[in-house]
Amino acid sequence: MPELPEVEVVRRGLADHVLGRRVREVEVFHPRSVRRQPGGGPELVERLTGQVLRDVRRRGKYLWVELGEDAPEAALLAHLGMSGQLLVQPAERPDEKHLRIRLRFVDDGPELRFVDQRTFGGLTVVDVAGPEALPVPVAHIGRDPLDPAFDGEAAVAGLRRRRTGLKRALLDQTLVSGIGNIYADEALWRAKLHYERPTATLSRPEGRRVLAAATEVMGEALAAGGTSFDALYVDVHGESGYFDRTLAVYGQEDRPCPRCGTPVRRAPFMNRSSYWCPHCQPRPRRRHP
Repeated sequence: MPELPEVEVVRRGLADHVLGRRVREVEVFHPRSVRRQPGGGPELVERLTGQVLRDVRRRGKYLWVELGEDAPEAALLAHLGMSGQLLVQPAERPDEKHLRIRLRFVDDGPELRFVDQRTFGGLTVVDVAGPEALPVPVAHIGRDPLDPAFDGEAAVAGLRRRRTGLKRALLDQTLVSGIGNIYADEALWRAKLHYERPTATLSRPEGRRVLAAATEVMGEALAAGGTSFDALYVDVHGESGYFDRTLAVYGQEDRPCPRCGTPVRRAPFMNRSSYWCPHCQPRPRRRHP
């Protein structure tokens, strides 16, 4: 699934092309893409038609468009899932094979299309709440390391309070958002920490080191347009990112570690995989009772 850099690439693209535009018409082509909307397609159409797209915001891996003219009245929350794409396309361009939702605007300019091959994602209009006007489903999500208001020391303290493995804690979006499987593995490799390291044994310098590594690697990925393993991970123009060319361990099983040359290993992890270097990231020792 897309992680922070990939979602931020999409956010920036939307901000360049849809802000200030008023929705004239909404078409829903697949019911699964609006399954999170309580009233389904008719409710999504009703709540979107006539709205002005006010701002495009992100918290971690969560992306939404504020709706309203003078203040946020609601938000269009995008769930990209495994294959969701938000594309800005000229009206004359033929429909994509897996087009699920289309927004047309009163200025007759480029359309906003939601394309989703596997239909795990979708769009939902939701209420906003609180001083930051956050979508209600996002209110519990923590800030991410690229957020100017991110409190690194509080995040380190939160990591050390957990009673779990370090990678599990990094993937906890209520603690630190935006870090997914790819960038957790890359950050742990840069910080020379094993993914099973008990968070209770993590020192403050080690906590700072792994969060700094996550910030660094996601910043580099963002500059490269994100990580695209196939044609499903694209920006609003359908272009792929190329950070996958510089991944150190993720997806590199049996290839030499860029730092020491030891073959990278892979292990099952939470229905996914973890990649690490057994020399640079030694497995934590078990404590004797």
